[in-house]
Amino acid sequence: MNIERQLEFWRERADTALLEFLPPEDLNHTSLQAAMRYSALIGGKRVRPVLTYGTGSALGADASTLDVPAVAVEMVHAYSLVHDDLPAMDDDELRRGNPTCHIRFDEATAILAGDALQALAFTVLASHQAPALSNDARVRMIAVLGEASGAGGMAAGQAIDLEAVGRSLSVEELENMHRHKTGALIRASVVMGAVAAGADDALIERLDGYAAAVGLSFQIVDDILDVVSDTETLGKTQGADIARNKPTYPALLGLDGARTHATDMHDQALAQLEGLGEPFDFLRGLSAWVVERSH
Repeated sequence: MNIERQLEFWRERADTALLEFLPPEDLNHTSLQAAMRYSALIGGKRVRPVLTYGTGSALGADASTLDVPAVAVEMVHAYSLVHDDLPAMDDDELRRGNPTCHIRFDEATAILAGDALQALAFTVLASHQAPALSNDARVRMIAVLGEASGAGGMAAGQAIDLEAVGRSLSVEELENMHRHKTGALIRASVVMGAVAAGADDALIERLDGYAAAVGLSFQIVDDILDVVSDTETLGKTQGADIARNKPTYPALLGLDGARTHATDMHDQALAQLEGLGEPFDFLRGLSAWVVERSH
């Protein structure tokens, strides 16, 4: 399998679906819709919707069914980045090589755009036409995404991150933060793909274990790239974590130790897929790509 080709295929699918599901710019003659579209469509790796597509398709779900959870999880991710970049949070001016939403528009519009993207994600899950999705599957996906986004998931991780600035964390504490901040939404991406495909609970639990390991390796590599890469390659300000005195894996483990830890997480991800057949080769390849990526 050519992992880069398959990644690009699913990215393009996600972009097309986002274009369809996002509101038109001229809906109510304000800049809100333009800010929503800008934030969701200015690029990105689309790792979360790709994981949804990859998981669901491995289990036999049609891509048109998977568009619903894939778009929903990417909208929540986009909202989180808009809010993460705000002056009250990380105060970033660059995202995906472009001005952040509050720089391109203004702070109030960015807050509202994030709010609206989050709300739209759950509207899509609840009501967008996809005949193969049962009401039970929709309700379960809403619960999964809500839990991953809120006080038990991503928002909790962000709160831990903000309160950890300037403090020393143990590796276990750092891991707990990132299991919430980054890992929760990545796990939701995989679980929603499995739910949309009608997987049983035992398989969903294994796939959730895969996603938990991938979520940590993704964050470890992000921390490494913040040290060794450059702003142009990253599409965001290089060295920002160091400048804010944030705890990171390289700071705690050194670069070599962090790289080893990322590889260990990849091995754990593969172990969760042991015995699953060729349809899951994309998920295996994606875990390797996460560890080996350069941006």
